[in-house]
Amino acid sequence: MKLITSKRAVHVEVCVKLLPGKRLEELQSLIEGPLRNLLARKQLPFNEVIKLSEEDFEEETLKCIQSVLLECESKKDGELSSAEDAEYFIFHYYWPQLRPMELEMFETESETEAIPSSSHWLLPSKSFVGLWEHLIYDEGSKEKLLKFALSALMFSQHNVNPNVVSCNRLILLHGPPGTGKTSLCKALAQKLSIRCRPIFRYTHLIEINSHSLFSKWFSESGKLVMRLFSKIKEIIQDTHSLVCVLIDEVESLAYARDCMSGQEPRDAMRVVNALLTQLDSIKEHPNVLILATSNLADTIDLAFLDRADIKQYIGLPNELAIRKIYDSMISELMRVGIIESNESVQSDDRHEGLLKELSTRSKGLSGRTLRKLPFLAHAAHTYNVDFDCKSKINLPDFLDSMLEALEKHKLDQGLMKLNK
Repeated sequence: MKLITSKRAVHVEVCVKLLPGKRLEELQSLIEGPLRNLLARKQLPFNEVIKLSEEDFEEETLKCIQSVLLECESKKDGELSSAEDAEYFIFHYYWPQLRPMELEMFETESETEAIPSSSHWLLPSKSFVGLWEHLIYDEGSKEKLLKFALSALMFSQHNVNPNVVSCNRLILLHGPPGTGKTSLCKALAQKLSIRCRPIFRYTHLIEINSHSLFSKWFSESGKLVMRLFSKIKEIIQDTHSLVCVLIDEVESLAYARDCMSGQEPRDAMRVVNALLTQLDSIKEHPNVLILATSNLADTIDLAFLDRADIKQYIGLPNELAIRKIYDSMISELMRVGIIESNESVQSDDRHEGLLKELSTRSKGLSGRTLRKLPFLAHAAHTYNVDFDCKSKINLPDFLDSMLEALEKHKLDQGLMKLNK
């Protein structure tokens, strides 16, 4: 399989229904021919998860398909596919794992209760379906990150000598809080589990609980870090598995040693040393990728920063990204019936002014804050209305409520700063 292909390559991610007694390889051999013919005839928008209708399933074998997603580097969001694109199809088949997240607990010598050390998912997980598509950043940001990760795995699979060409397979995303860094890491791991399935039969995502590992008891934290990585190494031994290790808010474990004061507990130093030692030991395995996030990159130890192959800044969304976020949220509320769905956000000029004003006045807010505004707007709009799940709000009224919720949020933020 080619991990990196030309800009014209059309990646077709096919989500297959889980059928008892059937293997995925068995199904894809039956599906691919009829599906290729169907997609060559049918125009589908790029970068949108599409659920095909019953009329599309001319052949019985296609009925096991749950959804398809077309992605191409040279195509814009929403651009329709053509018959010529069929020549460049690369199919990726998967079915989401239904196994829930498992929490790893550690008993400690000093504490009476066990502490959560990590969360473990088997990918592709049902929990992360659609996450990649719904994360909105500057154009090309996600694709650039995916290329970096694929290149890192390509180098490891070719056994490139790290003493000649340095590649630690460590990606650091840094930037202000609420910009979706952790979600992007999880979405990237999910993406890799689909794209790299011919090479790695299984993909594990292990999210390290940095705060829990930094124990309040002297000398314990360094030991906990080593215990956790021992568990990770057990999984890494299976060469058919890709292991993505996510260290959220890595500055908790890799705080800059040269900034530590004389009163700083020695345990903090031990934690940094233990983390760096363990990262160096697992990079020898070609099936591991380290993903780290930070809100305070300037406080991270230089030795950790030096090990990162990619240090990508994830900033606050610009006005174009904000508008896309608002469009996606309104479309979702129309889909579920909270907003009247007979009105189009994109085509109706009556709403364009309100949306433009809303996007302009939202500059400087994080994606996390933006995604809370529809809920706050709905709560304010329906405050004096009887509870009725069938009632719908027309779009102009809802946009007015969104503007009010935005101004209320800014006022609350200003008051919080004054009271500090």
